[in-house]
Amino acid sequence: MEQSILQICYIETPLGYAKISGNEDGITSVSLVDTHEKLVDTIPEALLNCVTQLKEYFNETRKVFNLKLNPEGTKFQKKVWKQLETIPFGQSISYLELSKQLGDVKAIRAAASANGKNPLWIIVPCHRVIGSNGSLTGYAGGLYRKQWLLNHESVCKQQSLF
Repeated sequence: MEQSILQICYIETPLGYAKISGNEDGITSVSLVDTHEKLVDTIPEALLNCVTQLKEYFNETRKVFNLKLNPEGTKFQKKVWKQLETIPFGQSISYLELSKQLGDVKAIRAAASANGKNPLWIIVPCHRVIGSNGSLTGYAGGLYRKQWLLNHESVCKQQSLF
């Protein structure tokens, strides 16, 4: 069976430019990028639904993504990423809790590593996993982005004092 060509587009988000990759088989990755290609008005058909849903998320009109996903990873990584999808919007869990949900409390480091390799930024909500003590440990996009996303999803929005 011939695999369809990977399509790519870039969109602007409140946290920087996002690169979206995928094809008819599903979205393979959504990642933040420092540099970007020229933004164009035309979005490839295979990526249009993803772009729309991400914009709805940032506009606070979407809490759950409904996309066909096709990330590349090991069997264990895919198991972790599937588990991350079950964390409800506006909630967080610890890395320890994640490993317990996966059925092996001793797999905490492996689960954390798989979490860090998540290729589907925001859609697979790795930002909802925090340290057991409530700390914002590790985030490929930077801890300030993780904090921003958690605040964005919070029922009680933090007001800035200054």
